[in-house]
Amino acid sequence: MAENPRARRLADRIKVIVAQLLDTRIKDPRLGFVTITDVRVTGDLQNASIFYTVYGDDTERAGTAAALESAKGLVRSEVGKQTGVRLTPAIEFHLDAVPETAAHLTAALDEARRRDAELAALREGKDYAGGEDPYRKPAEDDDVDALGGALADDLADDLGADDDRRA
Repeated sequence: MAENPRARRLADRIKVIVAQLLDTRIKDPRLGFVTITDVRVTGDLQNASIFYTVYGDDTERAGTAAALESAKGLVRSEVGKQTGVRLTPAIEFHLDAVPETAAHLTAALDEARRRDAELAALREGKDYAGGEDPYRKPAEDDDVDALGGALADDLADDLGADDDRRA
């Protein structure tokens, strides 16, 4: 859906209308515990896709899908009455995959936690190969002065050795 403000407002209104209809007026026994998760309206306001989730197993999902399909005419007429748009959008119901995606992500996070715990257990009681902090750090100012003097002495010694070789 494009970022059309009118389409977004209509989608929000349709979401409220459909949720109220499912709660109060549609009494189909096949209808399970349904939650309307999102509504998307095309930019020309001609089609509305309603996404829903159902709490339960596959048989309850199938029954709810059949109940929503049979109530599509009632939903569309009620949306047309309550929104007041010139052309009522065509309604399509889609089962939202949010619960399955959330379950997959939860399983991946649990696996990562388990592997982190295994790694922490393996790491326990072990020492670093090159010491705690193997990276070089800048020398302190006092060390630099002492080091500079030592380097100067070494350089002078080297230069003196070169002079001895030349002679």
